[in-house]
Amino acid sequence: MKHEICKLADIPPTGSLIAPFFGREVHVWRSGDRIRAAANVCLHFGGPLDCKDGKLVCQWHGAAFDMASGDRLEGPAPKASRLMFLSTRVEDGSLNYVWGE
Repeated sequence: MKHEICKLADIPPTGSLIAPFFGREVHVWRSGDRIRAAANVCLHFGGPLDCKDGKLVCQWHGAAFDMASGDRLEGPAPKASRLMFLSTRVEDGSLNYVWGE
């Protein structure tokens, strides 16, 4: 099954787009030729993330995550933590969340 997250044309060339996702939010961005989507949730205390200088940074306590790998770079989030990426597929000009395949 699949669920449309956003249109490809809406994803900026740099930075990220925040899209609604089943009552929550996800960041969507371009990483080289790939498009990534991750939950807009810090792994420290659940705060929202801002896109800053190629990182997703928690607005509450400053934990930072690498946008290419999802790895925690600094801050109070657990050292081995990583962004929660969504399983996605590009089809017909849209980025879709896919599950059960």
